[in-house]
Amino acid sequence: MCGINGIIAKTNRNESEINSILNTMNDLIIHRGPDEDGVFSEENNSFSVGMAMRRLSIIDLSSGQQPIFTDDKQIVIVFNGEIYNYRKLKAKLEAEGVNFNTSSDTEVILKAYEKYGVESFQWLDGMYGFSIYDKKINKLFIARDFFGEKPLYYTHTDKEFIWASELKSIINTLDFTPKISKKGLNLFFRLTYVPAPHTIYENIYKLEANHYIEYDLASHTTTIKKINTEPEPKTAKISFDDAKAKTKELVYNSVDSRSIADVGLGTFLSGGVDSSIISLCLSQATDKKIDTFSIGFKKASYDETDKSRVVAKMINSNHHEFIIDEDDLKNNIHEILVNFDEPFSDSAALPTHLLSEKTREHVTVALTGDGGDEVFGGYNKYYIGKMNKRYTGIVPKGVHKSILKLSQKFLVDKDDARGRKFQINKLLNAINYNGDFYWDIISLANTSNQLAEIIKPEYFENNLFQEYKEVLGKQKIESLTDFRLVDKILSLEGGMLAKVDRTSMLTSLECRAPFLNREIWEFTNTLPENYLMNGWNKKHILKEAFKDQFPDEFLEKSKSGFGSPTGDWLRQSLRNELESYIDPNMLKEQGIFNVEVITKLVKDHLDSKKDSTFRVWSYYCFQKWYKYNYLKSTI
Repeated sequence: MCGINGIIAKTNRNESEINSILNTMNDLIIHRGPDEDGVFSEENNSFSVGMAMRRLSIIDLSSGQQPIFTDDKQIVIVFNGEIYNYRKLKAKLEAEGVNFNTSSDTEVILKAYEKYGVESFQWLDGMYGFSIYDKKINKLFIARDFFGEKPLYYTHTDKEFIWASELKSIINTLDFTPKISKKGLNLFFRLTYVPAPHTIYENIYKLEANHYIEYDLASHTTTIKKINTEPEPKTAKISFDDAKAKTKELVYNSVDSRSIADVGLGTFLSGGVDSSIISLCLSQATDKKIDTFSIGFKKASYDETDKSRVVAKMINSNHHEFIIDEDDLKNNIHEILVNFDEPFSDSAALPTHLLSEKTREHVTVALTGDGGDEVFGGYNKYYIGKMNKRYTGIVPKGVHKSILKLSQKFLVDKDDARGRKFQINKLLNAINYNGDFYWDIISLANTSNQLAEIIKPEYFENNLFQEYKEVLGKQKIESLTDFRLVDKILSLEGGMLAKVDRTSMLTSLECRAPFLNREIWEFTNTLPENYLMNGWNKKHILKEAFKDQFPDEFLEKSKSGFGSPTGDWLRQSLRNELESYIDPNMLKEQGIFNVEVITKLVKDHLDSKKDSTFRVWSYYCFQKWYKYNYLKSTI
């Protein structure tokens, strides 16, 4: 696991200048790779090119240093991530006469490209971001993995093309502060994150998952292409028992492939379905006790460590449990949030960072249950998707408006309980009669109407998700398969995976997600939807495949999710800071928000008149990012 950086100067610049830029970019992401670094640069008549990386040594500790070159020195690579099938690919290439100088997966990517070109990218099973400079054809290629587990940002200015694993490396290289992107602003205040291809900045982009950039160094033009052509989801004829057996086989195989490491490895264990199954599979793959790690809260309504203890005892793991409270976050909250380099308000980032930090004291790699919900259909929001169709078919639109008004009067939460009232309100506000209900469901911070109220008209953007509908080839999102496809390109890439990558890599811990395996994803896309969600039973096939290895009904127990009581924190330890963010002079100078509306929203939350945790927490995270990046505040 590493971080990469790169720059192409469109005019000739000497190597020492390029190296200086790359070294600075590397220094900014030293947390991603504290073990070593590497730099390559080259001057040409009309341009200069440089690539660099920071390395966290996981595989081939002795000879995996980067950059790596082909034998003729004409092709060079820097790589961030892991290729899980590299041994299989290496054996294939060796059988074809290809020689290797290292035992690293990085060289396998390089030699596969040398022999087969960009076609070889589609053979990679892993999480990655890499760049390859091919002097023979005067082109540079930058690729990102199938799910978007590893980040990759880029920008194209008049003078330069710059790419990096983290935004900070790009922002600090530019000789100006980029403007806020209207699109990125709207996406954040709807979703709580900014999904690819956008960022919070104008003209800085994320490379979409499963894509690569081809940069022509002669014309200084870029082309973005898809790596794998994803098959259209089609239901196959397969019995439930056969599908169950195949599910178990695929999950075991994926855990096995993602357990390759020359350093210590364990699992995150929350006690939920996904992490429990991953921990079980890993424990059965070795004769040694595995290490499992869980985190809990002193606030009882958020703590679920009792479930993880059951699994840890069952698989006989070395279990490490960490209980945190508000005080544990006070010293880290600024560092965690600003490390995202753009607004990000998934409250689970805070405990994920602390869990990563504690885990890193014992191991270097942790397997997680991430992706299980998207792959096997496990989110509560999928219920809501099914209910919307039934509800709108029975309840007239006018009647729904009346129900909504009553709910706003009688179902008001005054604290951050996220109980039944919260869930009903979320459902009622997501109901949509125009076919856009799922986009409202995934809008965790604000609905379109709510966002239109709090930001000024010149910043508000209609039809925000149209480009994603076009990517999906669907104007209406109606089925479970549709919901999962939306989540793959938005919630998974922009939210879940960004959260895990930034928080874990901040502590130099590598996280791997066995459920995020293209073979498993494509298999579940061929299953009848009732194999995934049977009535109201989520992740049905996955639970059935493994239920005989757990105590009765254990996999059917409800789980709250990995959040934080941020609504309470905003009223307590973060109150003074939050109040500073509604200073009328600051808001007027900033010019983004409707001062009266946003002030009332925040004050009603602080005074416990109406709990608006998700909306206010997103506002807090945005203003913290804004002050740090535009006003250079270190609060």
